[in-house]
Amino acid sequence: MRLLFVCLGNICRSPTAEGVMAALVDEAGAGDLVQVDSAGTGGWHAGNPPDQRATAAAARRGIRLAGAARQVRPEDFSGADLLLAMDADNEAELLRRAPDAAAAAKIRRLREYDPAAVAAGDLDVPDPYYGGPDGFDLVLDHVQAACRGLLAEVLARPR
Repeated sequence: MRLLFVCLGNICRSPTAEGVMAALVDEAGAGDLVQVDSAGTGGWHAGNPPDQRATAAAARRGIRLAGAARQVRPEDFSGADLLLAMDADNEAELLRRAPDAAAAAKIRRLREYDPAAVAAGDLDVPDPYYGGPDGFDLVLDHVQAACRGLLAEVLARPR
């Protein structure tokens, strides 16, 4: 299962989700079953590392963020099994770029995998970029809950 986490610039939310999911996959011993990556719908941060505030917040929880920002590419729609948007705007942009109905069917919002978020009707992971440091911890809270649900669903699928 190839998972692509997508936010706007690929320096805060999506690399956080990638790092969280990678840690959960490793913990579950499922590295041979699940591959993770991240990208942004925008390209202005391409080549940059994850935001230092996101990296520090993740490190406090024992999660490593790595890699360099990149923009979503056309081949991501065929290469990923799921494209997981962090919010409604990025979901809409992915749907706009999807080359066909099969690609569009792979697009979900990450928090759809968190039952509490679904029950609350709050499926967006808020963008912490222009806020204070607490925003990065909130992102981690949301992403960890959703990634746990997503991994459980992925591991429950027949192989």
